Amino acid sequence: MTAAPHLLDVEGLTISYQVKGRWLPAVRDFRLQLRRGQILGLVGESGSGKSTIALALLRYLSGNGRVEGGGTLRFAGDDLLRKSDAELRQIWAERIKFVPQNAGAALNPSIKIGAQVTEALRAASDIDRGEAQARMMRVFHDVRLVDPERVAQRYPHELSGGMQQRVTIALALICNPELLIMDEPTTGLDVTTEAAILDRLRNLIAEREAGVLYITHNLGVVAQLCQRVIVLYAGEIMEEATALDLFQRPKHPYTQGLISSVPQLGQSKRAAQLQAIAGNPPSLTRTPGGCVFADRCPAVIERCREQKPPLEKLGDGSLIRCFRWEETISMPPVPRPPQGRKGRKKPLPLNGGGVWGGGVESALLHAKNLSKLFPVARSLRELLARVEPAPIRAVDGVDLHVRAGQTLGLVGESGSGKTTLARLIIGLEERDGGSLELLGMDVRNSVRDRSQDVLSKIQMVFQNPQNSLNPYVTAGQAIRRPLIKLRGMAPAAAEAEALALLGRVNLRPEYAERYPDELSGGEKQRVAIARAFASDPDLIICDEPVSALDVSVQSAVLNLLAQLQDEGGAAYLFISHDLSVVGYLADRIAVMYLGQLAEVGDARQLFQPPYHPYTEALVSAIPIPDPRHSTERILLSDDLPSAQNLPSGCRFHTRCPRKIGEICEREEPPWRAGDGGHRIRCHIPLAELTTMQRRLTLADEA
Repeated sequence: MTAAPHLLDVEGLTISYQVKGRWLPAVRDFRLQLRRGQILGLVGESGSGKSTIALALLRYLSGNGRVEGGGTLRFAGDDLLRKSDAELRQIWAERIKFVPQNAGAALNPSIKIGAQVTEALRAASDIDRGEAQARMMRVFHDVRLVDPERVAQRYPHELSGGMQQRVTIALALICNPELLIMDEPTTGLDVTTEAAILDRLRNLIAEREAGVLYITHNLGVVAQLCQRVIVLYAGEIMEEATALDLFQRPKHPYTQGLISSVPQLGQSKRAAQLQAIAGNPPSLTRTPGGCVFADRCPAVIERCREQKPPLEKLGDGSLIRCFRWEETISMPPVPRPPQGRKGRKKPLPLNGGGVWGGGVESALLHAKNLSKLFPVARSLRELLARVEPAPIRAVDGVDLHVRAGQTLGLVGESGSGKTTLARLIIGLEERDGGSLELLGMDVRNSVRDRSQDVLSKIQMVFQNPQNSLNPYVTAGQAIRRPLIKLRGMAPAAAEAEALALLGRVNLRPEYAERYPDELSGGEKQRVAIARAFASDPDLIICDEPVSALDVSVQSAVLNLLAQLQDEGGAAYLFISHDLSVVGYLADRIAVMYLGQLAEVGDARQLFQPPYHPYTEALVSAIPIPDPRHSTERILLSDDLPSAQNLPSGCRFHTRCPRKIGEICEREEPPWRAGDGGHRIRCHIPLAELTTMQRRLTLADEA
């Protein structure tokens, strides 16, 4: 029997869901061909049907979903649509594995990691417990899990998010599957963790000759990982091409819009807005009769609205669904409008000459020597020995200054203390030491003890607006509350101001009557931003506000934040692990590691030598949305050390690729001052760091 020409061959797949008695097609006429050893990317906005396709390929749709007749779904030559449930379970156990986005939800919280992995292996193959344990350790090593013996004895909640994700990948790889379906497997992970996982995944796929369908909205990852890419919109394929062709010469206006939406390293809010895609995808109940992208397309003509363009196969093997692709591919890109300078509502203080480059004396927010310790419950052994465990030093002696009207970006891996620092400033956590001043006023420790004036001047936008908005309160009510409580407005005036705030975040007045579940992810975040601005704050803390959003929605939200800052003069403390996003919006950037700041400087300075060695690793791990780009990644050797048992000397020395000797282990590094208030905490002189890092950059360019 000859081997099937493709590992996965899908043709004419239509998937529908039953909603209120009607079957609505969510995916129409989907097709793909995946070879062994190939990584195929599937990209598109939320709601485009990516996860639906993943579940359909597994034959694991929910009860109200079905694959319509007429399509084919062949895996290694076998028609999966004709397989019984028992046959599918055997295929899932041995040959096809799925890696979900939420690793924490995918792991059983009541079973230790080792037992979960060996159970999956023994269910798929006839091996004894000892061989299963040995193979588990090999796979744990393959996915770069540190101290695998200890990991095997832990429960999922005892692992970091990055470690949980590596475990789910190990679960998928341990049976040597022929096909991996990965649905946003690294979304939300630090760039260093993501880079390590993707590099190892690429090598493992090449070694094992497996095929991968990689689903994501991260175009940088797609450019660096995938050989071919399918672009999906509103349940239909818009374009398919090699990664190189797709990013160099995107043919479909939707693909062009997605790529233009991604902030590039070096782009800044000072120069131009990001190129967001206007509008929203169509509802399942109102699928257009013509091109599904017509209402948002900058190149639309009447024919696009009246006729559905066919999926055309070109001579180079690529696919395109557009009447005008030959014209649009040669069109110059739409110029990005500059950020307007409309005149600030609040005057900015004069720039001072402080060592931080923003002027301590002119700072809106001045945090000095902030610290936060979390006590650790004693184990039984510690109770018997009457030993008090060391606390977790989440924030340890941080000085931070934010100037009015500017954005300070705060970056670092999970566990570095970024969110704890934000919670100290907003008052959701009480600091154990240090002082906090806002506009020269002492800020009380707890939010309960703060005056109404201070409460109105500091607001926060959270990562997940779904959790931060009350599901039983309309958008208008959510915005009116701070207007009444913090600004003392009468209800009628508050209602008028709430509508004006919705207009400022580009939402129509009717959105005031909508509940959160009636809004898209981007619309929810806009409401959350409008609510934050309602009290007329001087400082807004943004904790990962765009990390869960599609690139097109992300660019619109970033443009909005830049515009609102320019109009009103509010300052932002912007927390993110995406350095491209931070580089676009921030005026200055602070890099945090294990509760301390490692580097602070102008946003432009942090993307060119000298860097702190930790910053250098973060920058090298950024996935660039260009397949031609090649960077020598600096992969950090281990996970972040425990904040309960901090390394002596330089806290980064256990992972530092530029460690110079015992001095790094024994002595805390000094702050070294560069130009324009740029400061790096390192034993290596800045001139030597510059020489090392420029040599590496020149080697990469060569």
